[in-house]
Amino acid sequence: MRAPLSGSSGAAVEPVAAIAAEAWDAVAVRAVAPHPFYARAVVAAHRDHGLCHPRLAAVVVREAGAVTALLPFTLRPDIIGLGATVAQPFHSPYVTATAPLVADGPGLEGRLDALVEGLALASGGRPWRWPLLATEARLGAGLLAAMARAGWQVGTVARFERPVLDRRADYDAFLAGHPHKSRLKDLRRRRRRLEEAGHLTVESATEGAALERALEDFLAVEAAGWKGEAGTALRSRPQTEAFARALFRQGNGPVTVRADWLRLDGRTVAASLALVCGGTAYLLKTAYDESLRAQAPGLVLEDAIVRAVHADGFADRLDSATMPGSALESFYPERETIAEIIALPPGAGLISLERRLRLARFEHRARAEAKRLLRRG
Repeated sequence: MRAPLSGSSGAAVEPVAAIAAEAWDAVAVRAVAPHPFYARAVVAAHRDHGLCHPRLAAVVVREAGAVTALLPFTLRPDIIGLGATVAQPFHSPYVTATAPLVADGPGLEGRLDALVEGLALASGGRPWRWPLLATEARLGAGLLAAMARAGWQVGTVARFERPVLDRRADYDAFLAGHPHKSRLKDLRRRRRRLEEAGHLTVESATEGAALERALEDFLAVEAAGWKGEAGTALRSRPQTEAFARALFRQGNGPVTVRADWLRLDGRTVAASLALVCGGTAYLLKTAYDESLRAQAPGLVLEDAIVRAVHADGFADRLDSATMPGSALESFYPERETIAEIIALPPGAGLISLERRLRLARFEHRARAEAKRLLRRG
């Protein structure tokens, strides 16, 4: 990127490589909606292993020298073609939330206004195509309000309800208030079938050799299933395998790692890898032995994680980090609305918002169908 661009409100566009580690970690800790995907270590893992542009940039807001808002972003081809581009928050198959990191506290509204000015600066007045934004959460709603104050036009391409689970007083309280009792009964039945097949154990790790072994088991189980056949497992490419080893290692700073796995007679039959940030565990990657599909070892492990979060309190919330159609929709009782939006700053109206939404919705349906066919194949 050329020299950093600056606006009148303290917003600037800067290479992420130039942002001081301490300042980045500080805004991640103070964020209204902390999540791991824009934390320094996660973005660095993408950069170091070729999963994003090496000169990735960010919209940055500073107050009295401190970073108070940060959004990594890219420019990508516009759906209208003709060589046009749109801006997009940094996104990859391993990013499931795209809210900017914005420090909480007094002055939040002004901070969001400055960020929106920075968004227009970053895109050069072009539209933003924004996936995976929690639009009804406090930060998402505040960002949309700031766009409205600045005269932006915003429309929704698609939305879905992502399963989340807020920790209760204990596991019994979770069971007592669960809306799908039949689902819990079926899960107990499947666990009994696994126990009849052999000795069933659950283990977890957050550091050291145990975490490394859990990662190895996960990589092996995932590669043995449909993702391995499709070439989308982490182990399918040296690049993504190295990325996984960098991402799911002992955490430092605002993001930590947790692994849980289910063993049958000592053999791992399901494994889960989570990033924990701001009191929420994002269950980013899950794999299970597909030869045991009828016994649902993946869901049995999910139930063990729910038990653990109530017993150990390692998080206040479990975020399924899933897309529509997840099996957790009947297991996690809470929901968070996740949307893809198109946002047009003033003056970006050569192609109307309505036309952009029509094109984007068509593209969205086509991609969903392609994914469905890939999974069936």
